[in-house]
Amino acid sequence: MGRPIWWQGQAGSRNDLVVEFPLMDKAARGVLDLARGVLAELDLDVVLELVARRGRALVSARVLLIELCDREELLVAAGAGELPPDLIGERVTMKDSVAGQALRARRTLRLDDELNRARFDEHGTGPLGVHAKGGLVVPLLFQGRRYGALLALDRLEDGPSFTAEDERLLEAFAASAATAVATAQSVATERQRQRLAAAEGERQRWARELHDETLQSLSALRIGLSTASRSERPEALRDAYRQAIEQLEEGITNLRALITDLRPAALDELGAQAAVEALAERASRHGIEIDVSIDLAHERGQESTRHTPELETAIYRIVQEALTNATKHGGARRAVVEIHEDDETVHLEVRDDGSGFDPAAETDGFGLLGMRERVELLNGTLLFNSTPGRGTTVRASFPVQRRAVAALAAVRDTRGGG
Repeated sequence: MGRPIWWQGQAGSRNDLVVEFPLMDKAARGVLDLARGVLAELDLDVVLELVARRGRALVSARVLLIELCDREELLVAAGAGELPPDLIGERVTMKDSVAGQALRARRTLRLDDELNRARFDEHGTGPLGVHAKGGLVVPLLFQGRRYGALLALDRLEDGPSFTAEDERLLEAFAASAATAVATAQSVATERQRQRLAAAEGERQRWARELHDETLQSLSALRIGLSTASRSERPEALRDAYRQAIEQLEEGITNLRALITDLRPAALDELGAQAAVEALAERASRHGIEIDVSIDLAHERGQESTRHTPELETAIYRIVQEALTNATKHGGARRAVVEIHEDDETVHLEVRDDGSGFDPAAETDGFGLLGMRERVELLNGTLLFNSTPGRGTTVRASFPVQRRAVAALAAVRDTRGGG
């Protein structure tokens, strides 16, 4: 680690004592920079990009590649530096590549070694257009599990071979990188599990509602008409027809409610304000008083175009989930929905006086996760403030995104730029 240097400053100064670790200074900075970058990131692609860029800078490599384990292959998942086109996403064999050998040996391998160079040139990324005169191949290991490898190729300063210090730096860096990759993959797996569980839960809910309401109503209707058809009394037929009409109307109403929950027509035809107001009116039938205040630029005539469908859908779904939680789970008696827009941001807030919940508690539901993912996709922010017994507040904000702007951007992309 290196012998520390102690420096005694002037008595009473702010630098009375300074401790430096010359050999660990660069490694510590690299690992600290990585930690700072990935602590707030749980998206695997973002984590890999940060690891590639900062790992390359740490050892002054011409190229740094990240290869991740995928069954019996290694996926070239990210890279930084001089990369061939379309390299990311390619695969190499685990069995014969130098990265596969580094993972099996659980230690760093150098391309200065003739056998390692042959593996790289014949079975690694060499055939994919990546060439190197010197390099380090460092396995990504976390809690005994193999996640992949870092490949640093051709030192730019005093290279192409890397020094022993470079090897030590990259190994220290790889330990933190493996932790970051493992965490991001774990989060992605858990989110996928929750999405699948939520989708299955929704299917069960629709099936239950269709069975308990629509199907049973139709079965009762069939039995009633069948019984009336065997009767010779005209009044029995008239009663059966009247009941049939009432049951059909009830069934139509229930089906319309289900369809509206899946995708309200007002959201597509009239916009977020009309859809949210209709949502609040439906929710109020569950015995909750809901005040709605919406002030959006298009609806008040200040803008000629509506927000993008993605933004309007996010607004609607977040309000829908917040009101569902308030009525079905929180037992709220009153809720307030406020949506307003300034020059650059759409602000959304839903407050209720229900029993509240713990936002940090693990749940099988998809509501909070769904909210977060919608907000993240639109580069927005989301805050929960909920205290058991004291109600819940959900706040979200989104950058203004209008349909005309999105259409113009798409046209520019097809034309190759502005």
